[in-house]
Amino acid sequence: MRGSNVPARRAQSLIRPLVRRLHAYVPGEQPKIKRLIKLNTNENPYPPAPAVLAAIKRAVDGRLRLYPNPTAQKLRERLARHHGCDPANIIVGNGSDELLAMATRAFVEPHGLDEPRLDRKAHQVAKHTVQYFTPSYSLYPVLTEAHGAIANGVPLARAFALPSIEQLRLNRIWNFHAALTFVTTPNAPSGRGYATTDLERLCRVQRGVVVLDEAYVDFAEENALQLALRYPHLLVARTFSKAYSLCFQRVGYFVGHPELIAALDKIRDSYNVNGLGQIAALAALNSLAYYRSNFRQIVSTRMRLSRVLADLGFDVFPSQTNFVLVRPPRFRACDWLEKLRERKILVRWFHAPEVADFLRITIGTDREMDKLLRAAKEILK
Repeated sequence: MRGSNVPARRAQSLIRPLVRRLHAYVPGEQPKIKRLIKLNTNENPYPPAPAVLAAIKRAVDGRLRLYPNPTAQKLRERLARHHGCDPANIIVGNGSDELLAMATRAFVEPHGLDEPRLDRKAHQVAKHTVQYFTPSYSLYPVLTEAHGAIANGVPLARAFALPSIEQLRLNRIWNFHAALTFVTTPNAPSGRGYATTDLERLCRVQRGVVVLDEAYVDFAEENALQLALRYPHLLVARTFSKAYSLCFQRVGYFVGHPELIAALDKIRDSYNVNGLGQIAALAALNSLAYYRSNFRQIVSTRMRLSRVLADLGFDVFPSQTNFVLVRPPRFRACDWLEKLRERKILVRWFHAPEVADFLRITIGTDREMDKLLRAAKEILK
């Protein structure tokens, strides 16, 4: 192949040192095994609403040659009505991941590897700092490193609880002036939900931008969206992937102060949200009864699965998401991963030491959960 004779060292020299040292985000496995029960990437087990599928099919016509609306105007207007705000409070992205990356670029000053070492005093590093709790979404440190910023990962309290303001002050690790703070709520990978009052206390004392990442909020008891309309430094991230069965289309959005939204819009890629995705998301918002029924079913299945797994000896953490985090009995979590894979059931295991003893199990259909439970009982015989 042309170019194959170029020495690797020469090619590597063309890459920024920061990128050469970067550890890429590792997504959940996308297997090719037939008839495998896939419970590793928190996808909704139920299809999109019939009206959503119909809208997509109707749109597969001559429009495919045209660019979509660059700002997803109709979708933003519909979301604004849904959330009781103005379209100026909303920006739509290619999944919420794109918006998380945009927030990093918009609000954080990079600190390149070749720059002089910063004094580690909080007020000097704050503008370069991206902050998040650990464990949480593993994309945050990747975005931070890719931007050349300083990562400040702060451990959650016991049982993945949100630390109190007093605890954060005492541990002297938390930076109240960090340029950008990500909070996954409900938390992933634990599934733990956080009270809106606790989130508000944290946001009130934070001086930089705070993003409350509510990817799983449709399965939770509370949401903090109104905080984004109350505080000028706060953004709430939502996605159509997890709850609305549109992972394939990649549509997410931020809600926040118009000034923050306008800043993000300045660095938004042109035509960043595909037209079929915009149409699908609009149709989903017009099919809320269908989806809310699915939410209730998933929560019901989650409760049943948690109860039976606990009876089998699993340590099951309370969840407000569409997955559960469990510490399995008798064998190591990584061994359980392989034993379940042998039975064509795929769950998620993480190498990170905070969660290496656990498995994360996506809530599937009741039939899929029954097969998982039969497999667990068989492994424990």
